Amino acid sequence: MADFRLNRLSIRENYLKVMERIARAAQRAKRDPDEVKLVAVSKTVEPSRIQEAIEAGVSILGENYVQEAQKKIEAISQKVSWHFIGHLQTNKAKYAVRLFDMIHSLDSLSLAEELNRRAEKEGRRLKVMIEVNLSGETTKFGTEQEKALELARSVLLLRNLSLVGLMTMPPYFDDPERSRPYFIQLRGLKEKMEQEGICLSDLSMGMSNDFEVAIEEGATYVRVGTAIFGPRK
Repeated sequence: MADFRLNRLSIRENYLKVMERIARAAQRAKRDPDEVKLVAVSKTVEPSRIQEAIEAGVSILGENYVQEAQKKIEAISQKVSWHFIGHLQTNKAKYAVRLFDMIHSLDSLSLAEELNRRAEKEGRRLKVMIEVNLSGETTKFGTEQEKALELARSVLLLRNLSLVGLMTMPPYFDDPERSRPYFIQLRGLKEKMEQEGICLSDLSMGMSNDFEVAIEEGATYVRVGTAIFGPRK
């Protein structure tokens, strides 16, 4: 079980340790560590501490709420990439398109169509991933696995969206090995889509408690907050 009793003042050290763990996990899986991108989850983290993370080397930040993210993006001057990783309501799509470089949590055709419409107005093509609810938990968002292929086909028809991958969030386990079947399942879904002619480059899976296992099973984005910033208030 990972120990997340982290010092507020050691964000740089925490970041470097996470990067070392990413590299070791990739090497165990005989993968190039550069294939794995770290999304530093900055939900509830104040801008000054996010700034520390950026200075340490963080280049991608992940946010769960549009309104909270907007304030931070305005406050932080450095050029970093902002990814939306929380549940996105359709009525927030117009703001999300302006603020974020990628949406990890696309979970319905109605949301995809609204994002596409807003992206067209902004004159941009937005990268998206489909969130898949593999656990069946009612507290989690995401499309059902059985509907993911159909949703992917529909998203591919939207000119202002670029479908790049799949995302999932397993139940929380103290033992990261218990997350492994969910990561294997998502990778299998990606492979099934490839057999259907839908080629995706990315898998967004793994958080502070299980990101090393996710990397061993093919993650290209890991979403890590606690192991960098410490426990949330």
